[in-house]
Amino acid sequence: MRKIFITGAAGFIGSQLAYYFWKKGDQVTLLDNFSYGSEDNLIFSNHDFRNEIIRGDIRDRELINQIFEKHQFDYVYHIAAITPLPDCQMNPSEASDVNVTGTVTILEASRIYGVKKVVFASTSAVYENNTDFPSIETNVMPPSLIYPSTKYTAEQFCRSYVDIYNMNVTCLRFANVYGPHLDCLRTQPPVVGYMIRELFYDRHPVLYGTGEQRRDFVYVEDLIRLCELVLQDKGFHIVNVSTGTTLSINELMKIVTKLMHKEELLPEYSDSKNFWNNYPNLYEGAYPISEKALDHEVTKYTELSNDYAFEKYGWKPEVSIEEGIQNTIKFSCKVLQKTSMKIIDTDNVVENDNKNH
Repeated sequence: MRKIFITGAAGFIGSQLAYYFWKKGDQVTLLDNFSYGSEDNLIFSNHDFRNEIIRGDIRDRELINQIFEKHQFDYVYHIAAITPLPDCQMNPSEASDVNVTGTVTILEASRIYGVKKVVFASTSAVYENNTDFPSIETNVMPPSLIYPSTKYTAEQFCRSYVDIYNMNVTCLRFANVYGPHLDCLRTQPPVVGYMIRELFYDRHPVLYGTGEQRRDFVYVEDLIRLCELVLQDKGFHIVNVSTGTTLSINELMKIVTKLMHKEELLPEYSDSKNFWNNYPNLYEGAYPISEKALDHEVTKYTELSNDYAFEKYGWKPEVSIEEGIQNTIKFSCKVLQKTSMKIIDTDNVVENDNKNH
């Protein structure tokens, strides 16, 4: 039985990873501070992790060392991070502290307590300034936005721990991951979750730019299969997790509306300069965010090569976009329905209170 530690375990990917290894009979220890994670993600049809997860922060060195000393882990999956791009831009110090310093805390504990392998969740966003496609692991133009910059920096620390301490670390650069448990409730959800949410409430989704920008979408179960395959690696590795194909935002929209039977809810389009209007502070101050930067984020082309993953591990994605989106819709609609009922109940309480006074 393998002893596995997962940070960010109440999040989209971390929770699915925990369930995957639990089903295999591994001993899984979960950590999350619930700044972005959700208890709903910890509830599966035949297991509930809510009473098992440790509530704590990856930057708490004393707590982390206590956990590592107690459990003597074989493998660590470091998924915890601040991932929403505008959140990172809004609070760069916090983003750097969590995404970089937090990663170093996990690496150091793994070093001290002899973890066999650390798997670090990186991102395809590190390729944001690339101009050659498909993007390959050995070719990265340094990123500009705060989020990919923190992940790129954390990758360098991973490499350092391998070079200096002979540890084993693999950095997985995730493409746009989607699937059940995808966050559809936060201020600016991932595009798949956003579309589902808006259509669920019979609203016209707002797409930025022309909608012809193309992205690489990978299903969460395909990603998790690769997460296990990389445990065999020795030394330092960086691996793209992607389909190697692209889909335009407009094409994605058509798939989601068709599967939700909401074809009449056509998207509305907005200029890329409005992309982060929900974060007005970014547009204020002596140096507001540039329209050029926003336009680049909206219109950039994303395509990752997965040749290395296939050649090294024999891995390739198996779930079609239609099947994956259908599974995502099914789960997300349950979450949205549950959330809607909570809102209705709250409204009724307020209304009744007003009548009694």
